[in-house]
Amino acid sequence: MNNPLSEILENGGVRLALIGTLCILALFLLAETITIAANFGRPNVPATDTVTVQGTGQATLPPDVARVSFTVQNTATAVADAQAATTKQANAAIDFVKSQGIADKDVKTLSYNISPQYSYPNPCTAGAICPDYNRTPKITGYQVSETVQVTMHDLAQVGEMLGGLGKQGVQNLNGPDFALDDPTAGYDAARADAINNAKTQAELLEKQLGVHFGKIVNFSESSGSYAYPMMAYGLGASDSKETAAPSVPTGENTYNASVSITYEVR
Repeated sequence: MNNPLSEILENGGVRLALIGTLCILALFLLAETITIAANFGRPNVPATDTVTVQGTGQATLPPDVARVSFTVQNTATAVADAQAATTKQANAAIDFVKSQGIADKDVKTLSYNISPQYSYPNPCTAGAICPDYNRTPKITGYQVSETVQVTMHDLAQVGEMLGGLGKQGVQNLNGPDFALDDPTAGYDAARADAINNAKTQAELLEKQLGVHFGKIVNFSESSGSYAYPMMAYGLGASDSKETAAPSVPTGENTYNASVSITYEVR
């Protein structure tokens, strides 16, 4: 009597399939064994024996850009008239800015606003009867304003720029804001200093406690900067008199950072 199992195994195709399956199973078991051996003694729960060290750092860097912003605004009975007056004045100021060698990419409109202007009637006398038209604010015109920001990479031209914009009759001139063109550079330098200080503290603790710190299990940071305050100018109509360009010291900006590093204790 023929054995069905023997007949199946005598089939060459089935035999090869079985051998392939057994090989795959053997490789899987081998990989699992290696993983278990590598993780032996390493519990999956977070480390409970840890030490946290703090570090503070500071970086003082000279600014490499200066930003100023100015606003022009005009009021007229019709919106179109107010827009036309503001556009003419803003374009003249922007033409002056570009004549100083400022690239197009460094001139940016921050805002453009159209605001209705109202007249408010006097409040009614107590007990008197006031018609509705006496209580309702009335639109008397429209104010159109445009605010433009200018970025200068040559800090030596800041004073001339402020003086020149003042002669353009802009209503408000704010700045300069001295900063770094790469806003992260100061924070990066301060953080690096803070990390080095934290590592130094960790090495000292290892010696004092007689332990060895392993891998880092947690890290956090906070950063901030203390820059020189912006200067602000409130300007009206242009003055025909020749005025000297203001002296604008650039100073330095100080960046601060603090970090917290948690080590596993072995």
